Amino acid sequence: MTLRIDISGLPSERLRFAASPLAELTAMLHVLAEPGHHPRLAGWAGEVWAELRPELAERLREAEFLWRSSRADFLVPARPRPTLADELDDVDRIDDETYVRSALVTTCGSNRVHFAAPSPLTDATARERALDLAQARGARQEAFAERLLADPAAVRARVRHTLEQCADAFFDAAWTSVAVQLATDLRLKNDLLKRRGIGAALASVSGAITLTPDGDCIIVDKLQDKTTAARGTGLTFIPSVFGRPHLVAVHAPGWQPVVQYPVAEPSPSEPVSLETVTLRLQALAHPVRLRLLRTLARGPHTTGELAHAWELSPPEVSRHLAVLRRAGLLTARRHGRYIHHTLDLSAMTTLGTNLLSAVLR
Repeated sequence: MTLRIDISGLPSERLRFAASPLAELTAMLHVLAEPGHHPRLAGWAGEVWAELRPELAERLREAEFLWRSSRADFLVPARPRPTLADELDDVDRIDDETYVRSALVTTCGSNRVHFAAPSPLTDATARERALDLAQARGARQEAFAERLLADPAAVRARVRHTLEQCADAFFDAAWTSVAVQLATDLRLKNDLLKRRGIGAALASVSGAITLTPDGDCIIVDKLQDKTTAARGTGLTFIPSVFGRPHLVAVHAPGWQPVVQYPVAEPSPSEPVSLETVTLRLQALAHPVRLRLLRTLARGPHTTGELAHAWELSPPEVSRHLAVLRRAGLLTARRHGRYIHHTLDLSAMTTLGTNLLSAVLR
């Protein structure tokens, strides 16, 4: 399951790496809404909530659907600007229909194509569908959708004012604290892009992002099957300190593709691919393989020893061991004429973390 971004014929200068104040603010707002996704930032989130004025705290809860489970596309800009005010000005230039469709994707959890046409601002059926979806997701979500459809201008102004208030409350200080880290990452990425090409630059972004051998497509390892194209518009990569572990991808029709990626930590662990996680879950789903792992967890064993211990035939054990090896759970080492199989305890220990990372990615 992947997101495929077609970049065939895309000039290298149309692939850009740039920092975005608005995208980083949105990442911070997501942390405040879902601190469980970001245990390392839980302390920061708690301090921010404790110091927020009640009015601003209520405003953030009111509009959190724009950044909680996903991000409204206009909050992850394709053309980042130096300041938050500049990027909010760009958002103001978006027409009401585009803004509302993007907001409702997040607010109502709908398919991104669902509200493309007709518009819920002008079509009664589309409007009713939007409100039905919102109602099913909660009272706050329903109220937000109702206000947005009734008076887009007022809601847009209120959302902008809320984001501006965040600057004074916590964003400006947090943005200053991560500026050096973001600038360092951008220098690395742009240098790799210039000197070694797109493939090297993407490899430094994340192990979950790869370039196909023909160089025509970028593969983002996410729990979705989607395709988009950057051939005519370009592609933007935005680093984030507060976004870890998420890879946020804007790929809706009519929007330039954007990927917001987590800046590498000082000692980063390479993300395990979704394919590897899937193979490990499938390997562990069989009761015989669980019994074999129980024995291997206590030390290396040969195929014959495992067959004798569990009253299985050696060929049957070999088949199960092959599945476990493909999943990266076992290693094998020869000692004379014997081959000893060993369980990789670190792979087992991190399986839950890897699974969570793949889901949140």
